[in-house]
Amino acid sequence: MYSSMSSSASVLRRRRPDAPPAKPAERRVAVDPLASSASLKRQAYAALKNAIAAMDVYGSRAEIRLDERRLAADFGISRTPVREAMAQLEREGFVRSEPRRGVYVVRKSKREVIELITAWAALESMAARLITQQATDDEIASLRRMFATFENGAVRAHLDEYSQLNIEFHQTIIRLSRNEALIHLAENLFTHMRMIRRKTIGEKDRADRSIRDHIHIIEALEARNTVRAEGLVRDHALGLAEHVAKYADYLD
Repeated sequence: MYSSMSSSASVLRRRRPDAPPAKPAERRVAVDPLASSASLKRQAYAALKNAIAAMDVYGSRAEIRLDERRLAADFGISRTPVREAMAQLEREGFVRSEPRRGVYVVRKSKREVIELITAWAALESMAARLITQQATDDEIASLRRMFATFENGAVRAHLDEYSQLNIEFHQTIIRLSRNEALIHLAENLFTHMRMIRRKTIGEKDRADRSIRDHIHIIEALEARNTVRAEGLVRDHALGLAEHVAKYADYLD
């Protein structure tokens, strides 16, 4: 239902020799009209959050501006539910409001990203522990089936597809915990994780290491080895934190 982002065209202006360097061009959000069968605020919130999560937020330093008037027109609704949706997204740390400038998508700092990943490591490792204790064999087998198409070194050839599958794998780990409190806590955190995973999966040898880690995690879950599964999931997440600390200078 929701479309992905599109970059707005840069507007070039003549600068005086003594003028400060121009800021990177802003990027804007492109969305589809909303249906009217459900709460417009809820729909606008879900659409914006999904669009932000799907965008390559860390792939460019250009700011992403949420234009309330334009979004309302694109959604085919009044500005009030859009304003309410953006207020909720601001409370959750996805956007920031700047007086006399507008609302912008938040681009986390390196320190903030590492803190998010560390918190995620704690939640996902506990989910893995719970899976070994209560998930069915078929549920665990579904994790292995996810990666059947990426055997024999096929990850690099289909990186975009694998990136999405990687995201689904971690979502499934959380869901199979069957712990509603854990699932709720992980929901917004995962949206932030999804954005940084999309950026880092193609860096260095992250993709190849990721598939190996996932297979080892699945093997531990299949064996119902609680301690090993919990440790592997935690180490996998903390490995991402180490990668960000070492290589993600674009976050500073």
